[in-house]
Amino acid sequence: MAKPRLGSYDREGKLKALHSVSAWSSEHSLMLAQKKVDSQSNEITAVPLLLKLLNLKGAIVTLDAMGTQRQIAGQIKQAQGEYVLALKGNQGKLAQQVKDWFQQAQAKNWEGIKFSYHQTIEARHHRIETRQCWAVSVAQLPALHRQSLWEGLSTVVMVKSTRQMWNKTTTEVRFYISSLSADGEKHNLVIRSTLRIENSLHWVLDVTFQEDASR
Repeated sequence: MAKPRLGSYDREGKLKALHSVSAWSSEHSLMLAQKKVDSQSNEITAVPLLLKLLNLKGAIVTLDAMGTQRQIAGQIKQAQGEYVLALKGNQGKLAQQVKDWFQQAQAKNWEGIKFSYHQTIEARHHRIETRQCWAVSVAQLPALHRQSLWEGLSTVVMVKSTRQMWNKTTTEVRFYISSLSADGEKHNLVIRSTLRIENSLHWVLDVTFQEDASR
């Protein structure tokens, strides 16, 4: 994930806040490594450098849409890791293809489609959250945009999160590509852990290391 170091902003010198990308182990609740984003660069170029610091063999690497790049997917696979990558606007054609396909599959009640489904329901603090996950092998889809360039691409995933709090209900749908097999339960748990990382990592950086108090 990428994060600006808020306290590093210098109003008098008009210097921008420093940015960094971090690798976090959701299994151990531990930050593994961190790489500063060069002022003349961006997070996309920093992520490959960060990944080189890690032993990825047997690991599942999750990245937000910023990290959904063919070169990064290839780097993870070549290091004998697996990936689950978020799809958003930066992968416009691919993201739209996956979204359209899932919408059509749902409209046809998944007729003729093999998929793996998993659902979790959590209730806490007056809030009920239902997370539904559908994982489908890419072999069942028409050829995706530049599919052959995504090394190890095996599965497309849709996650629907519905939150009920008091009398208000909100729904969010996310899409992913993955090198893992089409296992709805595994993807649901991996993605759920990923979405919790940002809060956990901010807690470590801001409170334990007190980065945002630095000047």
